Amino acid sequence: MTGKNVTLRLLDKADREILKLPRPVKGAIYDFQHKFKTNPDSAGLRLKQLQGHDKLHSARVNDEYRALLLRLADDDWLIVSVKHRKDVYAHLDRLTYSVNRVTGGIEYVDLQVVQEEVLAPAVPPAPEHAPRVEPEPAAPAAGPAAEPAAAEPLFAQWSEQELTDLGVAPSLVPVVAALTTEDQLLGLVEYAPQLTGEVLLALYDGKAYDDVLDQVTTPVTAPEPVDTEDFRAAVERPATIVTTTDDALREALEGEDFGRWKVFLHPTQAKLVTRDYSGPARVGGGPGTGKTIVALHRVRHLVERLPAGRTKPVLLTTYNKNLAADLRSRLLALGGEALLSRVEISHVDQLALRTVREAEPGNRKRIVDEAQAVREWRSLLDELGEDGWDAEFLHDEWTQVILGQAVTSRTDYFRARRAGRGRTVTRAERAGIWQLAERFVQRLDRIGVQTWDQIAERAAQLEAGRARRIQDIDRRREEAGGLDNVHVADGSGGWLRYRYRHIVVDEAQDLRPAHWKMLRAMTAPDRNDLFLVGDTHQRIYKNQVTLGSLGINIRGRSSKLSLSYRTTRQILRSALNVLGDETYDDLDGSAETLAGYRSVLSGGVPDLHRLPDWADEREAITALIESWGQVPHEQIAIAVPTNDMAREVAYTLRQHGIMAQEIGPDGPVGDSGVHIGTMFRFKGLEYQRMIIAAVTDGLVPRADIQRLRTTDPARHRREMQRARSLLFVAATRARDSLDVFWHGEPSPFLGELLDDRPPAAA
Repeated sequence: MTGKNVTLRLLDKADREILKLPRPVKGAIYDFQHKFKTNPDSAGLRLKQLQGHDKLHSARVNDEYRALLLRLADDDWLIVSVKHRKDVYAHLDRLTYSVNRVTGGIEYVDLQVVQEEVLAPAVPPAPEHAPRVEPEPAAPAAGPAAEPAAAEPLFAQWSEQELTDLGVAPSLVPVVAALTTEDQLLGLVEYAPQLTGEVLLALYDGKAYDDVLDQVTTPVTAPEPVDTEDFRAAVERPATIVTTTDDALREALEGEDFGRWKVFLHPTQAKLVTRDYSGPARVGGGPGTGKTIVALHRVRHLVERLPAGRTKPVLLTTYNKNLAADLRSRLLALGGEALLSRVEISHVDQLALRTVREAEPGNRKRIVDEAQAVREWRSLLDELGEDGWDAEFLHDEWTQVILGQAVTSRTDYFRARRAGRGRTVTRAERAGIWQLAERFVQRLDRIGVQTWDQIAERAAQLEAGRARRIQDIDRRREEAGGLDNVHVADGSGGWLRYRYRHIVVDEAQDLRPAHWKMLRAMTAPDRNDLFLVGDTHQRIYKNQVTLGSLGINIRGRSSKLSLSYRTTRQILRSALNVLGDETYDDLDGSAETLAGYRSVLSGGVPDLHRLPDWADEREAITALIESWGQVPHEQIAIAVPTNDMAREVAYTLRQHGIMAQEIGPDGPVGDSGVHIGTMFRFKGLEYQRMIIAAVTDGLVPRADIQRLRTTDPARHRREMQRARSLLFVAATRARDSLDVFWHGEPSPFLGELLDDRPPAAA
């Protein structure tokens, strides 16, 4: 067999298995795949068919380890497992592989491992830091020979036929029937094919059979009848998740990044990516459900359907510079320079600023952020001796009502809607607010500064005017029977057209109303014009919008992702408790929920740490990081409430010889060391181990928010919701472990967690 055209693939369950192997073995696997592609029949590889199997072969990785491979065709092979040689040839009858009749994907299961690790595991010793739970008093025995009742099987109510109809691997049905505890179920999910795990967890979480069939199974069902004997066709279906490129294989072997799930596209997501929408569409979902992945693949899908050219008719945007840079690097990894050459990537404020400076080249005022703008409001109120208004309230009124609705006169402000603003203001008070707002704008002009809100609103006005001129030209062309009016075209410069054909927005929940007006005007209302992804449970700014009122109608074109690929079930459960009973909007005036949000990943429960004071907290955090040994420091992060606390934690770590990098507006300052920053800085990031520090009452939420409870209840509720969202975002950055620290009184947001598990006193 010649080796130059050999295809070697790696099944996704195999790469997770490989991650647990010693580093030298991972290096040997990388060398092995190169040798195999060159010549599978090389004597050194010792390729041979396993007894009792027509497709399964073994090949030598090194002296100790063997690769198990399915032969899909003469020159096409799939690595399904890598085992120590002593484990390869025993229990060969327990190695099963098949084509799932529902999804059409290839599934591999080692029933021997499942039996040993799931149904008859050794009970591990409790970790030292685990909270102690006193056993409840035993109930009196019912008679002299009472015996404990046998545990009820978890899935007794579903027949074998029903389970396989949902997509459960037939070889695992007897194992499923024997499960009696959640720990056993979570153990099985680790080894089971993906659909089997998703179905079982959905049933266990209480979903009705028909709902599981509709929401979990149907979206991944193969569109054509499945030939369960055709493995070559099966490997090409989306349900068979494989790695083939050298770079992807290296990433899978190194396991130091979460890149594998960042580029993986679940069949449910794929349908959202390729769907033809009649107008603006939105995809929601909790943290780690792959919304950004969907956005990136949607960009590639749109670009692939463009006519040839050198323009950039697709815009990919988000709310800050750091996330825009991340989107660029991930899009490059997905499609290379050819894809990037057709896409404009810009954070939305940068886009607005460029639009304004293009139209007004003389506008070079210094730009101030929200915190600086509020300080200017306070200075204005102090100068005027005005103590009847709160600076933050006035700033929100100015940005959300006056700028947000493009109000240009006092009369218009009297008529302006203030839905959701909470505090009612009288006509006389509106007159006073309007006068203060005029004085504030004059103050900004006098000192030569402008706010991002002003820039966004000006950009929206400019783009809306441009859109009106385009529509006027189109109307005149239609009236002229499709002929261009030379004079109209000449008067517009002959180039007037919409800036983009398609716009894709990531983290949509944090854009301002003016941003949406600008984006709406930048593309023609047409099929597939706007594609938005976001989760209002993760809104960390005050920009609450109703898209329909801004000309963006997503009704009937909204979808939701519910399966997390990042966060374990245990961390997810704790993070959801942080949200409490708060209600969240869906960007279009209705309620949004995380009902059905779940994970197929399993791990330890978050650890809670109570310390006497802030200095003790920092020392305890340092000791915890030191105890983690070989965990790369770049995969450890610490979120804190304030910038000062971030600097103090970094200082303490450095005193103990632990390198630390503070996260600024543009991301981590350096490439090495533990990442430290405020909770705001962690949006869009993820880590192997996450620490949230100083989750103390008065810091989370801030003490000044609590003072609004009586003076402005509606604003108090909004600020409390935002504080919950910040903590929720920080908690869901974790993949493997989450540790929460505080000193003094714990944050009220930790109430349910503390009820479940008392903290370990350090």
